[in-house]
Amino acid sequence: MPPFKLWLVTLILSIPAFAEPVKGPAIENKNPESKIPYELQAAQISEKLGAIVDVASIRLKDESGRNVALSEYFKPGHPVVLVPVYYGCPNLCTFTLNGLVEVLKKSDLIPGQKFEVVAVSMDHTEKPDLAQAKKDAYLKEYARPEGNTGWHFLVGSKDQVAQLFGQVGFGYRYDEKLQQFAHSAALIVLTPEGKVSRYLYGVQWEPKDFKFALLEASNGKIGSLMDRVLLFCYHYDPSTRGYNVQVVQLMRIGGLFTLFIVGIYMLNFWSRQRRSSHGIKG
Repeated sequence: MPPFKLWLVTLILSIPAFAEPVKGPAIENKNPESKIPYELQAAQISEKLGAIVDVASIRLKDESGRNVALSEYFKPGHPVVLVPVYYGCPNLCTFTLNGLVEVLKKSDLIPGQKFEVVAVSMDHTEKPDLAQAKKDAYLKEYARPEGNTGWHFLVGSKDQVAQLFGQVGFGYRYDEKLQQFAHSAALIVLTPEGKVSRYLYGVQWEPKDFKFALLEASNGKIGSLMDRVLLFCYHYDPSTRGYNVQVVQLMRIGGLFTLFIVGIYMLNFWSRQRRSSHGIKG
C-alpha cells in the first residue's frame, strides 16, 4: 500500500466514531466480575422510572405527629421531590439536606407554590419531634418563609416506609455493627400523579438539572415560557446524570427562528412593493 494511503487509513482508524456515546465513570463497569460487598447489596438504588407509587395507601406521620396519607402532598400540577434520609444520620443525610437547601436557594421555583418537598425517614424508630427539629433547622437555613408550607418532614412505621422506598427502588439496610443505616444519596422526582420521573444522584446538584427535572415531571406546566423552551433544547444524559444541550433540537429552534425572521422581512418587503405599485398606478 502506498505510504499516503497507509497514513490516511491509520488516521481514519484513529478517529473515534462520532456517534459513539461517551460513557461516564459512574456507570462504566471495568470489572464485570467484581461483586458488591454484602453490607451494601441492599443499599443500592434500582431505578424504576415510570413506576406508579401507591400514594393513597401509604400512611405516615408529619412533623406535628398528625397521621397523613402520602397523597396529601400530591397536588394537581405540583411535582414532588422525595428525599430519602433519616434524621439521626451523622453523615450522608446531612450532606443531602444541606445540598438540597443550597439548590433551593438558587432556584426561582418555590416549594409549596410550584412543587412539594417531602423528606421521609428510613428509620422507623424516629419520632415526629425529631422531624420537627430538623424541619425548623432547615427552614431557618432556607430563609425564604414563602416556601415553608411546601417542605415536609415525615416519619413512619417500618412497613409503610419499606413500601414507599420499595416502590421507588431506594434500597437501605441497617448495620448492627455501626448502628447506622447503609444507603445511597439521591433525590427522587415524582409527577403530580405519583409516577417516578427522575433520579438526581449525589448530595449536590446543578440548579439547571434540579429545575429541568421538576419541569419534566410537571410536563412543562410549571416554570416560565423560556424555561419550557430551554427544556426542549436539553435532554437527560444517563452517562453524566445531568441535562445536556440537545444540538438537534437547538438547530430546529434556530431554524424556526430564522424562518420567522425571514417571514417578517418578506411580508414587510411585499407590503412595501404593493404600496409602491399602487402609488405608480395612482
